[in-house]
Amino acid sequence: MSEIKTLEIPKWGLSMEEGTIAQWLIQEGDSFSKGQEICEIETTKIVNVLEAPFGSTLRKIIAKDGDTLPVGGLIAVCAESSVSDAEIEQFVQSLGGAAVSAAPVAQAEMVVTTTVPQAEVAAPSVAVATTAAPVAKAPATTQTGFVIPAALQGYQQDTAIFATPHALKLAAKHNVNLAKVSGSGREGRISVQDIQTAVRAAGGQWADIKHQASGKPYKSNVDDSQVLATPVARRLAKQWGINLHDCRVSGSRGRVCKEDVEALYYRDNPSTVCAESAATSADATPKSQVTSIALNAMRKAIASRLQAAKRNAPHFRLTVDLNVEAMQNLRKQINDSVPQVKLSINDMLIKAAAAALLKVPEVNVQFDEATQSILQFAQADISVAVAIPNGLITPIVKAADQKSLSEISTEMRDLATRAKTGKLQPDEFQGGSFSISNLGMLGIKQFDAIINPPQGAIMALGASEARAVVEQGEIVVREMVTATLSCDHRVIDGAVGAKFLASFKQFVENPALILV
Repeated sequence: MSEIKTLEIPKWGLSMEEGTIAQWLIQEGDSFSKGQEICEIETTKIVNVLEAPFGSTLRKIIAKDGDTLPVGGLIAVCAESSVSDAEIEQFVQSLGGAAVSAAPVAQAEMVVTTTVPQAEVAAPSVAVATTAAPVAKAPATTQTGFVIPAALQGYQQDTAIFATPHALKLAAKHNVNLAKVSGSGREGRISVQDIQTAVRAAGGQWADIKHQASGKPYKSNVDDSQVLATPVARRLAKQWGINLHDCRVSGSRGRVCKEDVEALYYRDNPSTVCAESAATSADATPKSQVTSIALNAMRKAIASRLQAAKRNAPHFRLTVDLNVEAMQNLRKQINDSVPQVKLSINDMLIKAAAAALLKVPEVNVQFDEATQSILQFAQADISVAVAIPNGLITPIVKAADQKSLSEISTEMRDLATRAKTGKLQPDEFQGGSFSISNLGMLGIKQFDAIINPPQGAIMALGASEARAVVEQGEIVVREMVTATLSCDHRVIDGAVGAKFLASFKQFVENPALILV
């Protein structure tokens, strides 16, 4: 018996929704064994390696390097050499093409297996039987990558339908009846994503828009006489042969304005812009070159999470100065006495924070917005901010209160190394009950950090530096560090935050307490 199996985008972590193929580690035609590394997949936080859930031969790569697919999306087809290429192609077509989005699965990889009797392998005309659910009769394909179910066909030009210009154009192009599509935007506005969701839910196929080949912009040819527009915009559109459906809408009362028409005209006629600029600014000073850098998946995730934190969590901040001379002396003594241990001041501050969290458990919390409840933890799982080339990640030192300084130091080095190479597992950076961000090594004296939701607080640590302080009426020089605690006022009050900082200061300035 011969089997045809598939590889899909796995689900690494509860928040993972899609993955991007970073690179294939084997090529079409290569045989592989169970557990062998197949490809690297980039998520919003990490680049992880997909290990083969079975042994077989890679027959057809569906998702190329750089392609982004949702969790469960088909990336490759595998089968032994006894299965013909025609059967492989027939199997791919039976799944709806390369953009198949599989149903959610509990395991990291889902295998779709078909059985082909050996007696039938030599006959290319024999259809491949699959154990998956029967595939409904496919409706007509409008173009490569698009299959619109009959139930959604029948585009109608209805001015009462509230949809984005892009969605209107694509609906007209692919004959989609927008009256049968539910909008998820503000006031029920229909987007391209809504059309894609409706088509796929009805058993059709809608290619991922962001991966379509770039060509000439699609131009509408439907009547635009009913499009709301200013008189000047309508006159310019007629003069330049522009359909108002293709223009963005930025004017007052939802009208296409002059600038909207000009933006489309100059986009499609860049040489005109150059000629006009040369005529009006022949002696102008050349402008500096500007490079546009698109946000990668990690930067988008950081932007989304921190924007939500600033919007939803009412921040307040408390600051305290710490005398770290005793901690520095203890650190030097340990490093000199135990050669295999190499403690950093950050390792000791993590341990001190863990001890303070147990002493003031009201800060060792998360806020569950869905249930409007506070989750208080029995152990201190401390997230530590680590800068990596693509952004920022917060690996977690779990149960830091139960670990020795040497264990924290060893674990922190391992987590930081794997974070910078994208090898962390999801449970190693998702969660945590408290965060620490230390910019002291970059010379920063003091700063405010944004809370890492759903945690209730984050502590920002500055550089250790010699400062003049007053002790018993005399000015002396001490090694000081400034710590700033940012708290979510929904779950932590000012007095509680101050109590935590007082406890943290006690452990820092009397480091022997964190050893017992």
